[in-house]
Amino acid sequence: MIAIAGSKGGCGTSTVTLGLAEAFSRVEAPVLAVDADRQLPNLHVVTDLERTPTLAALENDTDLRTIAQQHPREPLAGVVPAPKPEQAVGFETLASKLDHDGPEVLLDCPSGAGPDVVDPLGQAAGVIVVAGSTERSLAATETTIEMARRLGTPVYGAVLNRCTEIPERALAWDGVPLLGCVPERPSPLVNDEVASAFDDIVTALQNQSPTDRAPPEYAGELLPIGTDELDYRLGGGVPPGSLVAFVADPASQAEQVLYRATGVRGTLYLSSERTRANVRRAIESSTVATAVPTVRRVAGEDALEEALALIDKLPDAANVIVDPIDAFERRDRAAYVSFLEACKERVVETESVAIVHCLTDDPPHRSATLRAADAVFELKTAAGQSSDDTTRVGTGAYSLSIPKYRPGTAVTDGVIIDLDSGPMSAPVQSPLESD
Repeated sequence: MIAIAGSKGGCGTSTVTLGLAEAFSRVEAPVLAVDADRQLPNLHVVTDLERTPTLAALENDTDLRTIAQQHPREPLAGVVPAPKPEQAVGFETLASKLDHDGPEVLLDCPSGAGPDVVDPLGQAAGVIVVAGSTERSLAATETTIEMARRLGTPVYGAVLNRCTEIPERALAWDGVPLLGCVPERPSPLVNDEVASAFDDIVTALQNQSPTDRAPPEYAGELLPIGTDELDYRLGGGVPPGSLVAFVADPASQAEQVLYRATGVRGTLYLSSERTRANVRRAIESSTVATAVPTVRRVAGEDALEEALALIDKLPDAANVIVDPIDAFERRDRAAYVSFLEACKERVVETESVAIVHCLTDDPPHRSATLRAADAVFELKTAAGQSSDDTTRVGTGAYSLSIPKYRPGTAVTDGVIIDLDSGPMSAPVQSPLESD
């Protein structure tokens, strides 16, 4: 069972699913195209078939082949419409009913990175990711790749839809075979050039070895930050013991990156400005998936000492977030540098990650922060570009550059991240208690 997935709506997963199904049929390989998008079902519409029976019929011990409708042009291809919104279906049930020697099953997954995608993707034997040529589409594809790897689903490859050549950004995708480009044509599923492209992709799939589908290996364990596009560009995250300086404008949605970080590890959240109650309310009302961090306010004359006392109790493999660090940067330089050194020593000792949120008001000792940091992330609004390339201001798209990264190469071209949507996984309960 192969999932066909893409995080960006309109990238063409339905077209790719049906194009591949037709190509499998042309090489006399029985195949079923299954619509997994209960909110926006499309396969039965494109093929002009009936809305029922749906995939939900499997709950009645029905064989998948008996509920599939004949593809109008390919005798060895069938189509199974998506469940209706009120119908329940478990993709574990689907996986359990498939025979090893049965037809190939292609799952047309919904867009996005939420539970509706996680369920089918987590049960698939592998995934083919679908991307377009725009920066926003390519960034969304990187989210899908990272999501699949977190679920342990092998990435069989990428299909570049409505493209005549492979975008340069896609060439940098480690461990993702580039299966081919599908040209943009009117009525693509009845176009000979498009059919030929899908034939080539199926040939590439059939010739793959297990090594081709193996995920890339990275040196040592990395800890994810919680923002999929960023983690992908970093090869999975940052090394344990890292101190990250996160620089952003106060009017941006930078805090969403901090909130996402709480969802991947237990987190000690030190607030130098907002009250504990306000931080908690902000996290609870966030549009991204989070967990429950331990929140403390550290302010006043003894803020550095109070923060160090809390950091000294940090457990193994946790986060410590200081939001923002600016008030600390206005203290005596020697005392502040000592704080940074002690914080760094503690995260190294516990194999944790420290993230200090730096507002762009340039306090007197910002240079000490940037010098001590193992990585510097700079967030800017992805403004001045067309809606086809990223998105305009106010729609959640930002460009994040990494001018400093001690473990590897800096990323200066900018990673496009969307701060209006959450990560793929459900919130992870923090091992640190919040009171």
